[in-house]
Amino acid sequence: MSAEVASVAAVPQVDAPKPQGMRKNGKQWHEPKKAFRPKAGNSSYEKRLEERKAMATVKAKEKEMKEEKEAERQRRVTVIKDKRAAKEEKARYEKLAETMHKKRVERLKRKEKRNKMIKS
Repeated sequence: MSAEVASVAAVPQVDAPKPQGMRKNGKQWHEPKKAFRPKAGNSSYEKRLEERKAMATVKAKEKEMKEEKEAERQRRVTVIKDKRAAKEEKARYEKLAETMHKKRVERLKRKEKRNKMIKS
């Protein structure tokens, strides 16, 4: 008989959640709330340092990607501006060619190119 009592005492019992009964507000499908513990989520200093390092690498990568995207956008803008300027210049020379002789327009083009080279 003492052997039966010892074997029953040796078996650990699993703690089942206690039945709470009916909730006062009637919302039984919600989980029961736990006590507010403001210091429960504190992590160690080393863990926080690792998180900061990881965040810094992510931020650096994001910044690099943004800079690449902005550089590509700026390149497209400059290409468009150059095309517009060339188109305007071509239209201006065509307008001059209507009133002037072709050779004189060519001489003006060469002269303006020399002036641009001197100014820049």
